[in-house]
Amino acid sequence: MQVSSLNEVKIYSLSCGKSLPEWLSDRKKRALQKKDVDVRRRIELIQDFEMPTVCTTIKVSKDGQYILATVVTFETLSDDYSKIVFLHNDRYIEFHSQSGFYYKTRIPKFGRDFSYHYPSCDLYFVGASSEVYRLNLEQGRYLNPLQTNAAENNVCDINSVHGLFATGTIEGRVECWDPRTRGRVGLLDCALSSVTADSEINSLPTISALKFNGALTMAVGTSTGQVLLYDLRSDKPLLVKDHQYGLPIKSVHFQDSLDLILSADSRIIKMWNKNSGKIFTSLEPEHDINDVCLYPNSGMLLTANETPKMGIYYIPVLGPAPRWCSFLDNLTEELEENPESTVYDDYKFVTKKDLENLGLTHLIGSPFLRAYMHGFFMDIRLYHKVKLMVNPFAYEEYRKDKIRQKIEETRAQRVQLKKLPKVNKELALKLIEEEEEKQRSTWKKKVKSLPNILTDDRFKVMFENPDFQVDEESEEFRLLNPLVSKISEKRKKKLRLLEQQELREQEEEEEPEGKPSDAESSESSDDEKDWVEEVRKQRRLLQQEEKVKRQERLREDQQTVLKPQFYEIKAGEEFRSFKDSATKQKLLNKTLEDRLKLEAKNGTLSVADTTVGSKQLTFTLKRSEQQKKQQEAEKLHRQERRTLRRSASHLKSRHRRGRPLH
Repeated sequence: MQVSSLNEVKIYSLSCGKSLPEWLSDRKKRALQKKDVDVRRRIELIQDFEMPTVCTTIKVSKDGQYILATVVTFETLSDDYSKIVFLHNDRYIEFHSQSGFYYKTRIPKFGRDFSYHYPSCDLYFVGASSEVYRLNLEQGRYLNPLQTNAAENNVCDINSVHGLFATGTIEGRVECWDPRTRGRVGLLDCALSSVTADSEINSLPTISALKFNGALTMAVGTSTGQVLLYDLRSDKPLLVKDHQYGLPIKSVHFQDSLDLILSADSRIIKMWNKNSGKIFTSLEPEHDINDVCLYPNSGMLLTANETPKMGIYYIPVLGPAPRWCSFLDNLTEELEENPESTVYDDYKFVTKKDLENLGLTHLIGSPFLRAYMHGFFMDIRLYHKVKLMVNPFAYEEYRKDKIRQKIEETRAQRVQLKKLPKVNKELALKLIEEEEEKQRSTWKKKVKSLPNILTDDRFKVMFENPDFQVDEESEEFRLLNPLVSKISEKRKKKLRLLEQQELREQEEEEEPEGKPSDAESSESSDDEKDWVEEVRKQRRLLQQEEKVKRQERLREDQQTVLKPQFYEIKAGEEFRSFKDSATKQKLLNKTLEDRLKLEAKNGTLSVADTTVGSKQLTFTLKRSEQQKKQQEAEKLHRQERRTLRRSASHLKSRHRRGRPLH
């Protein structure tokens, strides 16, 4: 048995723990019980409570005396197990009495869930159809179905207080019907209400679970892992709880004594307060969950899993143990003090693929392998021996891999040469040197490292686009160049000193002989003075160059004013006046908008709207006198040719009349 705790709530798992394989001999079992204390203290609450393969549905009878588990959906019509209805996955419905099979019928479409309405003795079936089929057990015949607005229905439930029938659809809606009038009385859109601010939805939420509690409360589970709590008097949910796994909600139940709601998906069972939504406790079984049920008026929780055995859990704070296992209340303290392991150490579980890798498939069916679940049990000593024989060099390969990993780690620590870019090579070289110096200072003095723009994507265009090339002839660069050069010289000097220190491999730093301790500070002050003088010198030079350029521009302006200006006329054009050239020069200085307006005014430009809503511009170019004369000569030539041309219409062939065929 195993004890887990969440939010100071103890959960005792009565379905797990050290268990003895059934194929062990009685002598071996007795020897293990004497040897192992944990095996001797093991308690099997329900003997042989398991299915041949898996279990999908588990329920407790209304009187609390019987636990029923099946691989299909079922419903108990009586307080005990004497009247049961089973819904199969092949559309068949079976009725069983206390003596066994009683009757069998069939529904038109595949069913997924059904509910029993006690006042009218009607069974309501929902499934892969928009209709809800009604089977009256008193008359023994089908009644007119209920026509829903959905393409398919997944789940349904009937309120035990006023008999309201509700069905959950694949469109994420809940339709409520009154069995007395066979009319729809309400429609809830749960798909939109289930989407919250922190939920991630990848598909349309469908209704996967539905449960009434009392006259006005209803809980709805969706396929995307949300649980919605409704008051039937409102179309807005009172509370939305997300499982955060994105898995369909399998089952929803109410625990009235503590105002708790139990919701389960295939991975986890959550118990939370229906007023505040606060998590009370949660449970994560080892195997996937198919169904959950609460034992009435007790703290026992039962689960149907993807394993043959049922899950049985005892939570004392939910209620006492059932009457048939009241001794659990006395054992909880002992179980908590002595938690048991869930692994049986003497045997190894292997799958068929593991046997193929080991070359032991020929042992299937022999006493060395015992079938269990989806694999086999074999002795752990035999497993290790065979594994060593199959791969005797496993340790050598492991050792070589470790050595290879160590070599790769040392290679990563080496200095890697970087290729200089095509643009700003000098700047890139300076940054690389600064990065190396930074790494050395970080290694020596544990200085916090700063990001480098060479590896920053925001500055990669600076070393790719030629437009960002540093202009060394600019004024700014010339003023900063002395400072940059001095800094680079000082940096290289420090790098040489660091290399010398590493070659000497001295543990303690010593000052060079013949040089006082403040020599470096005095040298730095001298360097600063040199930098200032150099910057002043460069500024004076720039001022002188600018003065000379201004004088040259002034001299050129004076010469252009004194000299006459001559203009050459293009071939084929005539000189009219200086006014036309001045007008043309003014026109060139104007904007495109002003020129278009002027040309439109003169008639050389026409603007028209097209059918598609755009503009069409037509320009009429001016022609010279020579061009006009040439166009007139061509026009006269075409007219003369037209008068001299002879007609060829008489050469056309006439249609012959054909003789009739006999």
